[in-house]
Amino acid sequence: MMKSSRITAVGIVAAAVLWIASGYLVPHEGAQGEAAVRPGEAKQQPLFRVSVVPAKIEQHAPKLTLSGRTEADRKVAITARTGGTLTELRIKRGQHVQKDEIVAVLSDDARKAQLAQAEALVEQRRAELDAKRTLIQSGALPKLDMVNLESQFKAAEASLSAARAELERSVVRAPWAGVITDVPAEVGGAAFSMAGKEIATLVALDPMLAVVEVSERKLAGVKVGEPAAVKLITGVTATGRVRYVAKSASATTRTYRVEVEMDNAQGTIPDGITAEVAVSLQPEPATQVPRSALTIASSGDIGVRIVDAEQKVQFVPVKIVEDMQDTMWLSGIADGARVIVRGQDFVREGQKVNASAVSAEAAAK
Repeated sequence: MMKSSRITAVGIVAAAVLWIASGYLVPHEGAQGEAAVRPGEAKQQPLFRVSVVPAKIEQHAPKLTLSGRTEADRKVAITARTGGTLTELRIKRGQHVQKDEIVAVLSDDARKAQLAQAEALVEQRRAELDAKRTLIQSGALPKLDMVNLESQFKAAEASLSAARAELERSVVRAPWAGVITDVPAEVGGAAFSMAGKEIATLVALDPMLAVVEVSERKLAGVKVGEPAAVKLITGVTATGRVRYVAKSASATTRTYRVEVEMDNAQGTIPDGITAEVAVSLQPEPATQVPRSALTIASSGDIGVRIVDAEQKVQFVPVKIVEDMQDTMWLSGIADGARVIVRGQDFVREGQKVNASAVSAEAAAK
């Protein structure tokens, strides 16, 4: 009985050993599948997908936008050119006047009497010249008297011209058409002479200037005659042309004065208001890409990533020609290069990618 139990136990142990060994000696289905896949034939990972747009090189004229102010083309202080008190003031602040319109009148101060005296003297000298001319021509009087008489007559005419000019100076007129911006003088406000005293300030509003200061780095691109767009702080817009570019820099700011002339026949543009001026610079070859396409290389250079003919990523440094609201104009990119506009921040140089083309409109969204 004991012997049969031992035989049974030995048989069970032997069966168990054989069953365990069968897993190593006879390959099962899973092991066969693993053995069938060799290391060099492992399944490849899918390439990273990026979106690209072809670069199109165009001649682009960037706009230089600067903040400045409007400035009247001409501004003058109207002053009295002769003595006398102010008796009439025919203008007021804000009034539009035409050329040669009377602004003010000064007291007479015997100017009319001086004019009448000068006129009488001229008549006297003329009569004397006419009366003695015949006697001189006949030889009754020496010819030297003719020279003296003509000299006296011309001196009388000069005195008459001076008297008329003095009387005319008592009437103050506008030198050109414009707007009166200030009237510091008052009628009867001063008993002293008005000679050299300011009566009013006259500003010519047409044309109007937009004045900006341009740095020396941007000065080369600004040319006289180039168009410019002006936007006032009030929202009013106008167009004009560059009239003047300074040849000497400001000693304090090292910037150059640039004047843009605008038509202001209606007087809608005031003097001294803040204005934003956009001046077109010289065109240069560039391509337009979305702002998001711009990236920074590990070296710190600013540029874009492109996909070459071998579907590998390359970095191209660029120069910013113009920075706009949604897009940027860049130079340094070859015509037709495929610029990565989506996924450029998730790939590196030399990496092979799966590039799909998208439209420029879709890339900008």
